[in-house]
Amino acid sequence: MADEMGVFETMYNCRAMRRLTPTPVPEETLLKLIDAANQAPTGSNAQGARWIVVRDAEQRARLAALNKAAVTAYAAPDSGRAGALPHQDADKRARMLKSVLWQAEHMQDIPALVIACYEFERPVAAGQAMGGGSIWPAVQNLLLAARALGLGAAPTTLGLANREAAREVLALPDNVEAFCLIPVGYPMGKFGPVTRLPVEQTVHWDRWG
Repeated sequence: MADEMGVFETMYNCRAMRRLTPTPVPEETLLKLIDAANQAPTGSNAQGARWIVVRDAEQRARLAALNKAAVTAYAAPDSGRAGALPHQDADKRARMLKSVLWQAEHMQDIPALVIACYEFERPVAAGQAMGGGSIWPAVQNLLLAARALGLGAAPTTLGLANREAAREVLALPDNVEAFCLIPVGYPMGKFGPVTRLPVEQTVHWDRWG
């Protein structure tokens, strides 16, 4: 069974899946993802993580338009986006960009767009970083739960880059901040292992140098 994957197997095979079918995801499955996300720790156990699950076609189209505008700027030749990285050659980088562009063209057809938010005790200012430590663990829980259930998902902040426009679409109160948009659906491609840097290249003991 897909939902019987071990935690390490899930983590090591949790690819970013951007090409998703328009097949609706059952509401009970979406709620299961959110419930799993809510098991993550939060600062002072405040439990301020909040979720907007966008299924309405008009709402999805409005968010897709915001995302497409941001992706177009991101993909532009003069954007400063790296064409290759030490651990990702130009060919792999191009394939990743192709999937990002595909998602931008089809986001309105993806059945569920999950917006990860945090509810503060008081109004928040643009760019306020506090709260991230209480929402990103929940986002990762959601991604792992989606993988365990055979669903594709990948978080993006590009769709929320136009903060004021996104806030208007989502009708956010002034004490709620949206951190990322997570398209969720059934993948067109196949799951497989992720490719990551060897741990020896990323860990330091006791001090940096």
